[in-house]
Amino acid sequence: MKKLLALVLTVLTVLALAGCGGSGPKKMVIGLDDNFAPMGFRDKDNKIVGFDIDLAREAAKRAGMEVEFKPIDWSAKEAELNGKRIDAIWNCFTINPEREKVIHFSKPYIDNAQVVAVPAKSSLKTLADLKGKAVGVQDDSTGSYLLDGKFSDLRKGLAAYKKYPDFAAAFLDIDSGRLDALVVDEILARYYMKMAPGKYKLLDEGLGKEVVGVGFRKNDKEFADRIDKALDEMKKDGTAKKISEKWFNADIIHY
Repeated sequence: MKKLLALVLTVLTVLALAGCGGSGPKKMVIGLDDNFAPMGFRDKDNKIVGFDIDLAREAAKRAGMEVEFKPIDWSAKEAELNGKRIDAIWNCFTINPEREKVIHFSKPYIDNAQVVAVPAKSSLKTLADLKGKAVGVQDDSTGSYLLDGKFSDLRKGLAAYKKYPDFAAAFLDIDSGRLDALVVDEILARYYMKMAPGKYKLLDEGLGKEVVGVGFRKNDKEFADRIDKALDEMKKDGTAKKISEKWFNADIIHY
């Protein structure tokens, strides 16, 4: 009887320990704009690839989770997150005071800036030169946040202010002449300039520097704490730097 009791207690202890070790989510669904090269986009085989994809895969692996990438309408990202159709927004997501009211952000992981891209032959050089011109932004992007807020006086002087579902569509309008300039993430702008040398340039003035993080539901820290820990490890052991240099030939990691 004593042996049987001891055996039962041993089994219960093992099960309890196994339960503790297996706590927490096993999968993280990440929402992204899959037209946002080089952060997250479709390659020639229609696979989602990019800097944020590589970084997220490695961080999720270290956090003991599988990861799924789900393309979403960028303007509906908060609704997707709060509706629990995704667990995180990981797509060069700028941290700003307005978003922090409704989003729980990870620690910053890269440095970025908002710049103005124009055709290479354009005579535009400064923000003041944009008066009377047609300027585009991605809908619900940091560029639109700035032009609708801090730079609203600049916006009011434009001949046209166009919002696009993604930057790919906006660059097509620059190419066609329907758009004079585009407020865009420096990371994305420089990627387009690298892929099409001599086609675009940046104004001498930008709209300011920023940092980027991963967005989670406001009161949902379980994913955030695990990803923060993984990203900290990746910064310390050089993995984050290696991924950055693969995509940008430079270290843009925020330490």
